Amino acid sequence: MANEIQVTLPSIGDFSDVEIIEVLVSAGDTVEAESPIITLESDKAAMEIPSPEAGTVKAVKVSVGDKINEGDLILTLEAAAGGDSGEETAEASEKAPEPPPEPERPAPKAAPSQPAPPRMPGEKERTPPPVRGSITEFASRSKGHASPSVRRFARELGVDILQVQGTGPKNRVTKEDVQGFVKRAVASAGQGRQGGPFRLPPLPEVDFSLFGDTETKPLGRIKKLSGAHLHNCWLNIPHVTQFDEADISEMEAFRKSMKDEAAKQEVRLTPMPFIMKATVAALQQMPDFNASLAPDGENLIYKKYFHLGIAVDTPNGLVVPVIRDADQKGIFQLAKELGEMSDRARKGKLGSDEMRGGCFTISSLGGIGGAGFTPIVNAPEVAILGLSKAQMKPVWNGQEFRPKLMLPYSVSYDHRVIDGVQGVRFTTLLAKLLGDMRRMLL
Repeated sequence: MANEIQVTLPSIGDFSDVEIIEVLVSAGDTVEAESPIITLESDKAAMEIPSPEAGTVKAVKVSVGDKINEGDLILTLEAAAGGDSGEETAEASEKAPEPPPEPERPAPKAAPSQPAPPRMPGEKERTPPPVRGSITEFASRSKGHASPSVRRFARELGVDILQVQGTGPKNRVTKEDVQGFVKRAVASAGQGRQGGPFRLPPLPEVDFSLFGDTETKPLGRIKKLSGAHLHNCWLNIPHVTQFDEADISEMEAFRKSMKDEAAKQEVRLTPMPFIMKATVAALQQMPDFNASLAPDGENLIYKKYFHLGIAVDTPNGLVVPVIRDADQKGIFQLAKELGEMSDRARKGKLGSDEMRGGCFTISSLGGIGGAGFTPIVNAPEVAILGLSKAQMKPVWNGQEFRPKLMLPYSVSYDHRVIDGVQGVRFTTLLAKLLGDMRRMLL
């Protein structure tokens, strides 16, 4: 006759009131000796508590979130036949009352079948989830065999460890397996696929007419297209934004001195062509900002050309025409092309090819105002420059305050490609180039 064992928490060292973060079995499960039954987490580490015997779980006495100590009851286990669980004495057998028979419960009805979610490229065919408490479920759990640290890492990323295929010894799930799973899921989401493991909760629908008069107008076509692209960029790129400002007093003085000559060539000379030239010089010195992350996430694609996207506000929404080979063009030529493209953009006459192939984008709000903003990286680019309104400020030169025209700007970048040190170096370099245009000749 099988023996019933009360499984309690063994000694786990100098810990008390340790929280249960996972209950890995339920009533009816078949477990093997030394297989994990619960996972605990202290302020220092996570640990799995194994079953002392092989057998069938009769009742689980704890739940996730409970705090337990040494000797507390975890579950009762019916040891497998022949299991070494200790001998019962005749006296204990005589005194122990026979437990009343449990009433028979009807078998649970099978849930209606659901269509299987689409598979990711290279992903193995999914099998339907096992019935809770069955041997099949335990076999499924064994596929998610992982150390406590890996389980914790998966939980922090919101990943179900049972969905991850392990590549370690005995199919053990490693940290790299979890990271690979997340990369595939993000790539799938970026391609617009539905049914992946990461789903944003929908926003609540509100009937605004309950609070007053309303009017509904269709969103413009450009805003629909750019909105979907920006949403995709924001979800898929870990953004960091670096803020700085540059002294453009000398640049502005030079620009004004060249206005008459520009007018003779029928060119409107704004600060933007000068900023474009300084940006190209910075990109040439720091080529990571002129690169794109390969689809596999393992390589960087460095571009040997310098095509700058310039965000233009139009009556229908924001568009980004691309000025090609900005490194090979002078200030007047850049000003002329920028004026022509901006005019075509506002008239809705830009071709699709004129908005493709950019390496780096510049978005300027300087003509409107503002002290700073966080532009969204225009994927597959890895960085974007945001310009705000220049203002005269008193700047200390070591002896006195002098009035200087200061340009505030911000650079948002993809943190997978560019780290914080690179970000600061880029913004600092750009400030030097804008502060002294002669540096571009060095």
